[in-house]
Amino acid sequence: MTVPSNTYQTYTQTNIREDLSNLIFNVDPFKTPILNMTKKNRATQGYHEWDTDSLAAQNLSNAQVEGDDPTSQVLTPTARMGNYVQTSNKVVQLSGKGQAVVAAGGSNKMGYQLMKKSKELKRDIEGILTYNSAKSAGNSTTASKTGGLPCWLYTNTVFQTGGSPSGANPSLNANGWTDGTSPRTYNSALAALTEAMVKSVLQKIYTSSGDSPEYAVVSPVNKQIISGFAGPGTRFIEVEDKTLKTAVDVYQSDFGDVKIIPDIFLAQSKDCFFLNPDYLRVAYLRPFQTIPLAKTGDSDKKMLLVDYALEVGNEHAHGLVTDTTG
Repeated sequence: MTVPSNTYQTYTQTNIREDLSNLIFNVDPFKTPILNMTKKNRATQGYHEWDTDSLAAQNLSNAQVEGDDPTSQVLTPTARMGNYVQTSNKVVQLSGKGQAVVAAGGSNKMGYQLMKKSKELKRDIEGILTYNSAKSAGNSTTASKTGGLPCWLYTNTVFQTGGSPSGANPSLNANGWTDGTSPRTYNSALAALTEAMVKSVLQKIYTSSGDSPEYAVVSPVNKQIISGFAGPGTRFIEVEDKTLKTAVDVYQSDFGDVKIIPDIFLAQSKDCFFLNPDYLRVAYLRPFQTIPLAKTGDSDKKMLLVDYALEVGNEHAHGLVTDTTG
């Protein structure tokens, strides 16, 4: 059908207002389960320290002669452990004119941009806590770094060997503990996660700590693999975890229930962490805060900042399955 002549159509109008929604749709994920589950502690120095201890080996020859004068046993001092405080930040700077104009959803406002950066900062820290990076004191030109979880886990680990390089745990110090000073070596050859690996690490954790880890934090791929376990006696239940504010699957092992949490911000997706949050903390020297920076012109500048150190109370309470294809 032909449009009548001289009909005024939208194609020639120049004063039509834009139709821009006042909502901003951001679906980028920001959940950080390890950062959320860890207990908080306070750091007062750039090097945060704590004590770790263990019991003597079981003595099956502990039979005493009647009336004998007992001999004192050797006492072992606690192991003094420590990790360096790392500083992470995000900076937002907005011009005065940019804040004055009207923008959809208030995206030109300082509050909106700080909210975005705070989520990004937490995602950074989630990866840093799980990064295979040794602790470092830093200097006047190099930032200090906190040693990540892979540098602390030694006793209860399952990894691949035989590649080049072959998988290897971090080095032990003179007291026989890992102290975050050396990274672990990942195997060049990866293997798919299996239920046998999970059972192995859970058995190791129970043997060395007498307890079961509360959480298994894994990549989304490994989460699906675990959900597909179908071995004899394998059972899953779904619960609401109020700490992490998410529904999670629970793997019912021989030693206790383990909540399986997917984490897309693990530094290495090949790592599967089995964690007991009672022995895992983040110590804050300066907790999350917003600091206004000097105004030098027609703009406003604010910095989000946090100083923190990973505190692995006792590595015997945790476990790691690594070198997976996850």
